[in-house]
Amino acid sequence: MQPVLSHYQAKELLAAQAAGKSSCEVSADLGLTRQVVSLGPEGVGFSGGEGGQEQCCLDWEAVAAVAEDENGCYVIWAGEASKIYFFSEVTGRSLSLYPTTGAPTMLVSGIPMHRIKDTDPHKDTLEKIRAVKPVVGRVLDTTTGLGYTAIEAAKTASQVITVELDPVALEVARSNPWSQALFANPKIIQKIGDSFDVIQEFETGAFTRILHDPPVFSLAGDLYSGEFYKELYRVLRSGGRLFHYVGDPESKSGRSVTAGVMRRLQQAGFREVRRAPRAFGVVAIK
Repeated sequence: MQPVLSHYQAKELLAAQAAGKSSCEVSADLGLTRQVVSLGPEGVGFSGGEGGQEQCCLDWEAVAAVAEDENGCYVIWAGEASKIYFFSEVTGRSLSLYPTTGAPTMLVSGIPMHRIKDTDPHKDTLEKIRAVKPVVGRVLDTTTGLGYTAIEAAKTASQVITVELDPVALEVARSNPWSQALFANPKIIQKIGDSFDVIQEFETGAFTRILHDPPVFSLAGDLYSGEFYKELYRVLRSGGRLFHYVGDPESKSGRSVTAGVMRRLQQAGFREVRRAPRAFGVVAIK
């Protein structure tokens, strides 16, 4: 995979240059690993491939431009830094990769798709998984996004089916070093479409776990509807568990959304519905 940098790594490179170093250790995959790169008058040389030969060089002007953008991630290709940013004709929304001190998140029309305050997207994902552990058997992930939930679930599940409305979101994921297992793990099956419609394709009792992490209500209201919850109930196996992300339970809007979600899940037939505050969500059992 080509090097991917954010302002965090670019600032490290500039600091090493200012200190007069000829090389330094930095991450070229947004914090997953670190490698030694060469620093010369022209720019930064990234190594890769067999024998560690130099893969590409990025000039200092481009490094400085990346360092100045605290809202973007950049893939390095043929000496150019290209921002990971797309516009979707499907949804009419902009999508981009947003850096954090850990795994990046995706911005959809400027709205982050993971919690990033006092946490990072990877830790956020782990809390969601813990809420319905053990995650075993066949799992439904209703909203792929960057694929973090599907990737984590696939570590213990026999199969994960993950559904994404917007093919452009998968293009963002392909550019994200943290998302590569989404495309490499054979236990993960991707489907393109609206979960509200796709769920009707699944047989009754098909899944042992469901991880439902929809965008905010204003972007995906139908995924909070009683009609959709009835389908979630139908495709979940008896004794199966559902996690539903709802947002900060302590905020005014979060309390309101949580109460409505819990009421509609109960009306859909779930016999036990409880809050999962650490994961900012609700757990329901069939």
